[in-house]
Amino acid sequence: MNKISSESSIAFHPGYYVKRYLDFQYMKQSELAERLNTSEKTVSQLVNGKIDLNNDLIEGLATVFGTSKDLWQNLNNQYLEDKRQVELEKQFNKEKKILDKMKYSFWSDNGFVKKTRNSKERIQELRNFLHVSSLLVLARPNFIVQYKTAVKNVKEANIINSNAWVQTALNLANEMQVEPLDLKYLKSKLPEIRRMSLKDPEIFMPQLKAIFAKAGVAFVVVPNLRNCGINGVVKWLGKQKVLLAINDRRKDSDIFWFALFHEIKHVFQQKVGHTIVSADKSIGITSALDLEKLEQEADSFARDTLIDPKSYEVFVRKGDFSYNSVVSFSKNIGIQPGLLVGRLQHEGYIGFNRLNGLKLKYRIVFKQENNYKK
Repeated sequence: MNKISSESSIAFHPGYYVKRYLDFQYMKQSELAERLNTSEKTVSQLVNGKIDLNNDLIEGLATVFGTSKDLWQNLNNQYLEDKRQVELEKQFNKEKKILDKMKYSFWSDNGFVKKTRNSKERIQELRNFLHVSSLLVLARPNFIVQYKTAVKNVKEANIINSNAWVQTALNLANEMQVEPLDLKYLKSKLPEIRRMSLKDPEIFMPQLKAIFAKAGVAFVVVPNLRNCGINGVVKWLGKQKVLLAINDRRKDSDIFWFALFHEIKHVFQQKVGHTIVSADKSIGITSALDLEKLEQEADSFARDTLIDPKSYEVFVRKGDFSYNSVVSFSKNIGIQPGLLVGRLQHEGYIGFNRLNGLKLKYRIVFKQENNYKK
């Protein structure tokens, strides 16, 4: 086509004006080709906007049509400028559709990007923060988070926000200073981490981050993002540093500690070169790894590390799931009672409406102490 347009811009290829000159002078393309000493194919491509002007064509057109070379040079320059504007507007419209599926306030409220109502500014802010040349990249099912494209209920909003959430976690982790990876040290600290369930988040979070940092683990709790569906992620950042990120959307104490130890197991699995994503089953995550096996191992590790299997077996065999019994058993094994309540509910020993008062509701405030720098 010898002209292209967007909603508010239009660009006329020089071939548009060549066609008008030919019509005005009743000249066929074949005759123009002879006068320009070129092929009919070249003239056809020029008239239809498939090739741009070069110096030979500019000089030839000026001679044949009795115009100045500047005329054709200016028409060509104007076309390239207008074409760029049309392309930018089309690109903006495509990225605006992606932006509309993202909650910009998630990033602006947490200080990652500036607050603005201007859509173009928002797009550029998110491009910069998420390190992508276009927001369209976030909609690719195989970008950071791998999706099963055959799963019908996978929505584009899930793909976009999952990729954006993980990239946010990666940004935070990349800015964190940690010691070289030391999994033996981390393993030795598991009993201490487990006992932290007895403390308030204001106390245990700094201690937890300090242990992880010394072990070479960049630990971040990332706020929940709508349409994300990701609970946690583990990814190696080189050979001596690993990201461990969890979502703060599930604030019950039992879920927090289970999710944390679940992700710790993924660290111990040492799948360097892969991103292990723990997510809602319904969103269709896939991987080159055997995710089902890795997830089962992580679930078993979290379950048995938090509550000793033999002690738990003896406890449930007694069948006494009263308030006093649960509190007493939890105290004996050194965990917050809500962790035991959550497991008893999950395994069907008590209803989900029982003993919820023993569960703590955590309020973990996200702070820029993660050292992210814009």
